[in-house]
Amino acid sequence: MKIREIACGLQFPEGPVALADGSVLLVEIARGTLSRVTMDGRIAIVADLGGGPNGAAIGPDGAVYVCNNGGFRWHTEADGTHRPVGQAEDYSGGRIERVDLATGRVERLYERVDGLALRGPNDLVFDAHGGFYFTDLGKARETDMDMGGVYYGQADGRAASVIARPLMTPNGVGLSPDGRTLYYAETAGARVWAYDITAPGQVRKDSWPSPNGARMVTASPGGHLQRFDSMAIDALGNICVATLMHGGISVISADGSITSHVPLPDRFTTNLCFGGPDRRTAFVTLSGSGRLIAIDDWPIPGLQLNGEA
Repeated sequence: MKIREIACGLQFPEGPVALADGSVLLVEIARGTLSRVTMDGRIAIVADLGGGPNGAAIGPDGAVYVCNNGGFRWHTEADGTHRPVGQAEDYSGGRIERVDLATGRVERLYERVDGLALRGPNDLVFDAHGGFYFTDLGKARETDMDMGGVYYGQADGRAASVIARPLMTPNGVGLSPDGRTLYYAETAGARVWAYDITAPGQVRKDSWPSPNGARMVTASPGGHLQRFDSMAIDALGNICVATLMHGGISVISADGSITSHVPLPDRFTTNLCFGGPDRRTAFVTLSGSGRLIAIDDWPIPGLQLNGEA
């Protein structure tokens, strides 16, 4: 696999989305923007969202839907790594936003679900029915932290419902190639969990001793110090999870029996998407160093996402 640096100087990039014209949309969490990166490294702001834009996905209407976590406090390590350290002093509340790519107009779709405020929406994925599953990781403060959840929302903003809560630090979210399995990554425990989908926005839940009604696919294959972030699914159903601290992409088979690790030069490897003519290029956000890279000739093509051209 060949690694190319596409852009540097990004302010904690996340949520990459490969577009048909070859450019990549992503969020810059520390900058509060949805940005577009061209293959020659140019960076242009599409929309100024404020707060902490996190995951992003193209919806059935061609707009970009963004999970906004409301903002972080930031710290720069001695080696230059820029990382979030907790809830921002000017935290503006969690929300799901819709961005019109043609105009940059921003619309807030959801700020509450079932009467409870969203705290730190993180990632989302659209299904074949035009709705989307999204995670709320919650926020951490000096002496306490929120429990999170997984939700299902309609793209027109008319309704959102609870899939599961309370959950510990749910982060990346993805769907199996047949759309019948919902995956989410748990950051704190470096675990991947799965639910069987029974209808749009509905899942089957296991009974005790499952702590959340889900079945565990894998648990920390690289050791207890790593953390799981966002994910992408390949065409064969393998779960590719951006892995913090160990820095890289963990590739996990759908049944959890096979795991491997692609090391990358950033402890805060946060997210990836697949693009290129055959979806054999992995675009990866190296957030601690503010870079977007491309890995050519990924062994298995990425899964075409609902909403992708």
